[in-house]
Amino acid sequence: MCGDGGASKLLERVRRRVGEELSMPPRRCEEHYRHELKYLISYGQKADLNLRLAPLLEQDSHARGGCYMIRSLYFDDYWNTAYQEKVDGVLMRKKYRIRIYDYSDRVIKLERKRKRDSWIYKEDASLTHEQFDRILAGDYEFLRPRVIVDYEREPWILDAGTVRVTFDMDVRAAVDGFDIFDRTLPTLPVLEPGKLVMEVKFTEFLPQIVRDILPGKAQEITAASKYVLCYDKASYLRGFDYWQEGWNVPSV
Repeated sequence: MCGDGGASKLLERVRRRVGEELSMPPRRCEEHYRHELKYLISYGQKADLNLRLAPLLEQDSHARGGCYMIRSLYFDDYWNTAYQEKVDGVLMRKKYRIRIYDYSDRVIKLERKRKRDSWIYKEDASLTHEQFDRILAGDYEFLRPRVIVDYEREPWILDAGTVRVTFDMDVRAAVDGFDIFDRTLPTLPVLEPGKLVMEVKFTEFLPQIVRDILPGKAQEITAASKYVLCYDKASYLRGFDYWQEGWNVPSV
C-alpha cells in the first residue's frame, strides 16, 4: 500500500467501517487490485509443477530454504459477517486478520483483504506487540478473534512480483487460544491427506506461458477459503452459539 499509513490510521479506518462501493478497481497507486486463482492439488502435481515453473519463475528471496511459516489470526464481527458472506458467495466482501511469520514478532501486520467480484485488494499496517495485545484485549471490540490459521508457504515470483505462485502446505487450525506467538497451541489439519492449496495472484493479466502450465479448471476451488476451512474444523470447540457468547473459547 502506498504511503507510510500506519497501524493507528488503518485501525481508525477499520473502526469507521468505511462503506464499499461496487465499481471497477480504480487505477490509483494506493490501491493495487489483483486477480487470485486457487487450486486444490496433490503433492505429486506440485512436484510436476515445480519442474515446469523453475525455468520461468524464481523463488521469493524472503523464503529461506524455500519456505516460510505463516500464522494468521482471523477476526469477524458479532454476526460472523465475513464467514457467512464467504459461504454464501457474496461478490463484494472483506475480512480482517493479523499475520506473523515463523512465530516471530519482528513483523506483525494488520491486514484488510477486500474482494470485488474477481478483484482482490489488500491493505496492511505494521503493529507492535503491544498494539496486538490491545486488540486481543478487546480495545477494538468489533474485531472479534475467530480462529488461527497455520501453514507452510513456498512462494514463486515472476516479473518483479506482478505474478506470484504459492504452494500452501500443511494447512491447519490452531485451537485452544488466540495468542499467535504461542508455539504450543495444538493444531488440527483441515485438508485431506496428500493435498495442498496452490494460489496464483497477478495484476492486469496472467502471461500465457504461465497459464499453460496451471492445473485444469476442474481442480480450481472457489467456494472455500483457509479461514472457512479452519473455522469449520475448530467449530466443535465453540458450540452452536459461540459467536453470541463473546471472546472466550469454551474449555473442552
